Amino acid sequence: MLRRLTPVLLTLLVVVLGVTALAARPETGAPRRSADFVVLAGVAGLRWDDVDPQTTPTLWRMAQQGSIGSLSTRSAHRPTCPVDGWLTLGAGNYAAWNGSRQQGACPSVGVTIEQPDRIGANLPDQESVVLHNQERLPWGAVPGSLSESVRCSVAIGPGAAVAAARPFGRVDRYAPKLPDDPAGLLGSCVLSIVDLGTVAGDDPATRAAEARRVDAALATVLAARPPRSLVMVAGVSDTETPSRLHVAVADGPGWEGGLLTSASTGREGYLQLVDLAPTALAALGRPMPERLFLGRPAIRVDGRPDDLAAAIAAPADADREAGAQRRVAGWFFALLALAQVALFVTVLPLLRRARRLAGPHGPPPVSRRVVATVELLLIAAALAVPAALLADAVPWWRVDNAGWWFALVTVALIVAATALVRFAPGHDRTLGPLGAVAGLASLVVGADVLSGARLQLNGVVGYSALEGGRFSGLGTVGLGVFLAGALLSAGWLAQRFRRAWRPMVVVTVGGMALVVVGSPYLGSDPIGAVALTAGVAVAAAISTGGWLTVSRLVWATMAGLALTIGYAVVDVRRPAEERGSLGRFLAALGDGTGGLTVHRSSTANFETLVNSPLTLLAVVGALLVWFALLQPWGGLMRLFGIYPAIRAAMAGTAVAAVIGGLLGGSALDVAGAAAALVVPMAALASLRVLDHSTDRTQPGAGRQRGDGPAGPPAGDAPDGGPGGGSTTTADEHPRADRPPLDGAGTRDAAPADDAAPAGVEGGSGDQSTAAGDTDGEAGDDGADGEDDGGDGGVRSAGERAAGAGGARGAGVPAARAAESATSTSTEVTMG
Repeated sequence: MLRRLTPVLLTLLVVVLGVTALAARPETGAPRRSADFVVLAGVAGLRWDDVDPQTTPTLWRMAQQGSIGSLSTRSAHRPTCPVDGWLTLGAGNYAAWNGSRQQGACPSVGVTIEQPDRIGANLPDQESVVLHNQERLPWGAVPGSLSESVRCSVAIGPGAAVAAARPFGRVDRYAPKLPDDPAGLLGSCVLSIVDLGTVAGDDPATRAAEARRVDAALATVLAARPPRSLVMVAGVSDTETPSRLHVAVADGPGWEGGLLTSASTGREGYLQLVDLAPTALAALGRPMPERLFLGRPAIRVDGRPDDLAAAIAAPADADREAGAQRRVAGWFFALLALAQVALFVTVLPLLRRARRLAGPHGPPPVSRRVVATVELLLIAAALAVPAALLADAVPWWRVDNAGWWFALVTVALIVAATALVRFAPGHDRTLGPLGAVAGLASLVVGADVLSGARLQLNGVVGYSALEGGRFSGLGTVGLGVFLAGALLSAGWLAQRFRRAWRPMVVVTVGGMALVVVGSPYLGSDPIGAVALTAGVAVAAAISTGGWLTVSRLVWATMAGLALTIGYAVVDVRRPAEERGSLGRFLAALGDGTGGLTVHRSSTANFETLVNSPLTLLAVVGALLVWFALLQPWGGLMRLFGIYPAIRAAMAGTAVAAVIGGLLGGSALDVAGAAAALVVPMAALASLRVLDHSTDRTQPGAGRQRGDGPAGPPAGDAPDGGPGGGSTTTADEHPRADRPPLDGAGTRDAAPADDAAPAGVEGGSGDQSTAAGDTDGEAGDDGADGEDDGGDGGVRSAGERAAGAGGARGAGVPAARAAESATSTSTEVTMG
């Protein structure tokens, strides 16, 4: 009865852990009305390295009094050109001006502004722009949503007119340039949008001159600001490629001396351009059009240094790091993919010759030195991504030739980590390197998440604030590495326990990883938590042996669905401004706009699939596993038969990585990051089990011959576990117990009553003892080999042979057991 209830209880435990982790959310404090007037002053191209006390004294004083942050100016066009930035500001959503413009460039765009009277203005192209965003772009933005949410708005300058135009093109109050005394104009409506100018180019002198003109215009605005007003200065766009982070300053009641953040970023000191519109409405106490706004209101938080120069240095440094990350990340992943492909090609002939065949006519074995070198290279390849993440603890982006410095730091960390694994206790055991690498990878990523994910933000293997997709928690690559490391660690640890305890070990380790991934305080990735739940459920279901049957797949699916539904019920009941991605998606389904989310996800999956180097890692890793490692000569089937918990961990990793990538809009990126860790370790472990395929296990001191077909007396464990005598493994005395050659040049099989459960590969005719490969880690697989997969699952050849050797008794010759085994497998030009 208890055995039948075990899957149910484990599933409930995983779901409860997941829902608990996802449901708890930090208190953000809903923004309240803080102003009677809001002035949004935009400057195209303004960055923090343009701000200093001499060049921009007005902006410097404003930053000293108010709250500051780094602004990500993502829009529906890459890069965000000035017209796209102004349009996104007024839409509160990712928008872009219509017209045939190629991605990656910012050509001048002509915006026609008509002034039929002396009060307002009209944009005749606005309706076509709205139609373009609604029908051609996946974000469903409605330009002019901000102005539609207030009774009256003012626009000063052509860029402000683009932001303030209502969806049908009307601008309520308009002035083509800033008056000498704009007090009456700024006080005529509760919302004013001002175009202060542009700061462009790479020449420092040119940028400084333009920044001075912008600062003088800002001084005019601040001198005429209405009483009890909130003034926000923002660098609303890029002016050329590549994209950069820009200035965000808020000054007004309740915004004194802090850092800016929002629920859309979840990171102190960071805002998105789409957050400015909801911030203005929240400050005015006006309701927000939730269906139209993608951003969230900004709030002020403590933590800013008292020295303004030090406070500004942080966002300026973040801008430099983000720019360097973009240049380095592409070639890092390309080199990693090429290096792993070359390494996999090198491993193939070693797998063919890893098995030490008896007799004078077999191919000579590969040199031990060559095998040891390849093993070290496999360990180094698996540790490349964690080392690159750790490299961002060193400020390599602050020096010239930053890419070379990053490469130097990363290589040094790879060498150090590889040496640590090589000289770690238990390295000579079959699963020693796998357990060490998995533990080290999950430790590096987990420690970063627990400390605020500072290494992933703008990191080479993390996420970029310039992209605007994620600002906190686990990124795509980090998720792949962490779930692979956590599940492999769970499988390695579970293999050291008796079979009945393995599911609980997997659930315990997987549950802790689930909290790290899903908690809003930590990984903040609900989609990753759902994917990891499915992976943990799969791994726990088959950790005792057998393959993924329909019943086990159903339990894993139920666990994922139960977690998703449980979290969705909790999330959708929250206020709209506090909902996560899942809650917002369900709300969108309810109001009929959920199709946009599905369209965005499918578009992102396709673009990532064809453009990401991680796709190559995932595909090549899958090909190596399927066409090499899973072949009779590849060794992975043998590894799975002897170590069912490792097989479970790898199966769970595959399930979690694929689900996490597809649902998260990153295609095979999660699977590629996981493959970068798992496939080299699978190849290394396969080499080792093939190397020990002819080893034999000597009986322990307490083991007496003649136990009979029934095996050892009750209470004795064949693997040296509790209640049994000790077993000497082949790894402890390598090949010392191999029987001598007979007259025909072949080795006699070990006595049947001395053999532990065998791992046999179909079609190879090879049979060896489990203890020779398990290093004493197989637990009670030998004693219970016949029960593995007894619930109707398809068992590997190694497990069926284990059952033949363990349950049928020592009276059955090893050769016969091997034979019975088989394997499976006005026109204003805006620049």
